[in-house]
Amino acid sequence: MQPGDRVAVETATASYEGIVMPSSTAEHLVIKGDDGYNVGITREEASVDILESGALDIDAGGEVATSVVTTDPELPTISLISTGGTIASTVDYRTGAVTSRFDAEDVLKAVPELADRANYRGRVVANILSENMTPNVWQDLAQAIYDELTEGVDGIVVMHGTDTMQYTAAAISFMVDTPVPIVFTGSQRSADRPSSDNVMNAVCAVEAAKSDLAEVVVCMHATESDNRCALHRGTRTRKHHTSRRDAFETVGRLPLGTVDFDDGTVTLRSGVKRRGASEPAIAPALESEVGLLKYVPGMDSSIYQHYEDKAGLVIEGTGLGHIHTDHIDRVAALIDGGTTVVMTSQCIEGRVCDRVYDTGRDLLEAGVIEGGDMLPETAMVKLMWALANSDDVASTMTDSLAGELTDRSAPWT
Repeated sequence: MQPGDRVAVETATASYEGIVMPSSTAEHLVIKGDDGYNVGITREEASVDILESGALDIDAGGEVATSVVTTDPELPTISLISTGGTIASTVDYRTGAVTSRFDAEDVLKAVPELADRANYRGRVVANILSENMTPNVWQDLAQAIYDELTEGVDGIVVMHGTDTMQYTAAAISFMVDTPVPIVFTGSQRSADRPSSDNVMNAVCAVEAAKSDLAEVVVCMHATESDNRCALHRGTRTRKHHTSRRDAFETVGRLPLGTVDFDDGTVTLRSGVKRRGASEPAIAPALESEVGLLKYVPGMDSSIYQHYEDKAGLVIEGTGLGHIHTDHIDRVAALIDGGTTVVMTSQCIEGRVCDRVYDTGRDLLEAGVIEGGDMLPETAMVKLMWALANSDDVASTMTDSLAGELTDRSAPWT
C-alpha cells in the first residue's frame, strides 16, 4: 500500500473508502475521502483492501502524468493557457494538501468533458497560486496570448486562481487587442471535492471561447447551482465572496452574457465587441511603481511620504472621491513631485465627482484625476499601463479603452 492507492478500510466502528495519503507516523493511516476531507486511522485497528493502485501515476515530486491531446479537424481550436490556481490543482501526495500542479494538457485529463468540444493548444505561463501573481507574469501572459492569437486560434481560455483574477483580466484587457474571445476561468473548490466547480467553469469557458465574443471576460458560476456561468467584462468584475461558487459579479452593470452548462448555449447582450472586429495587437509595457491606497478616517497624512517615489497612486476615497482636507496639501506635493494621482471611490457602485463639495474642488485644483466609475483595482492596473504607453496619461485615464468607464451612471445597463 502506497500513497495514491485507493483503498477500502474497515474498523470496529466505521468504514472508509478513499486515497492513501502520506502519514507523519508509521502507526497511522491517512485516507482522503471522496468528500475531500482527510481521516486518520490507527493501522493496527484497521483492515485494508487495495481497490486500485494509483502509485504508478505519481512521481517522486507528486506530479500527475501528462496526458496526450487528440484533435479533430472539424472542431475549432482553443488555446488553453495555464497560470495555476485551484482549477489547475490536484492532491499533493507529499503533503496531503491541494496544490497547483497541472499543466494545460493535464486539465483535459482532469476534465474529460472538454474532449469533444474543440481542438486544444496547451501552454503553461506560470504554475502559481494567484496570490503570487505579479505584473511580470501579466506581461508573460500577454505575450503568450498574443502569440496564440497570431497563430490563428479560434479562442483562448486562461486558467487562473480566483483571488487576483480581476487584476489579471483587467491587465490583459489593456495590454492586448483581440479578434476572438479571451476567457478567464478558475474554480473556488478543488477537483477532489464533490462540490467542485472546476468542470462546469472549464466547459462553459471553452464554449464562451468558441462564441462570437471578442473581449476579455471572466467566466464563473452565475448561481450556486450547476446550471449556467456568467460572462463578466474583465475590467468591470470583482470577486465578492471568499468561498461561494458564484463569487464573481459585474459591478454596476449586467454581465455581458451567460453560458448554459447543459447545452453549451452562449447568450450575449447587445453592445459587446464581436468576433473579428479588430486585429491582434499587444502593448505589454507596464509601470510597476504604482500604489493603491484606501483612505480611512483618522489616517495619518504622513502615509503619503511612502508614495513620493512612486510614478502613480490610485486613492480609494470616500463617497464621491474625498479624503480629509488636511491631506490635500500632501497629495498636491506628490503631484508636484511627479506622481500621477487618480481618485476612485470606496463605494461599490457609482462614480467619482469632485465638483460637488469644496474638498473635491480642492483635489481637482491640486491636479488629481477623476477615475469616474472605474473599480479601484482596475484603475490601478490601467494607470500602470497608461504611464508606460501614453503621452497624455490624464486623457487616457478618463477615456474608456476596454469598457472600464461609462459616460454616465444608469441602472445596470
